[in-house]
Amino acid sequence: MKKDLHPDYIESVIACACGNEIKTRSTKDQITVEICSQCHPFFTGKQKLVDTAGRVEKFKRKYANVAPKKS
Repeated sequence: MKKDLHPDYIESVIACACGNEIKTRSTKDQITVEICSQCHPFFTGKQKLVDTAGRVEKFKRKYANVAPKKS
């Protein structure tokens, strides 16, 4: 095998937006994520609606006057 081919495998910290930090090993020293297992709705059982750029309000305005179809 060739020498100096693989990157260094160092201890790193994964930091979530909720403040949770996870220590692991990676080729990067700092990794930032928006959602982790401590704040994700699947693991917590709490539904948290993340509205990006007002998309929920845009959807509600678009379909506010639309009546449901009768079958």
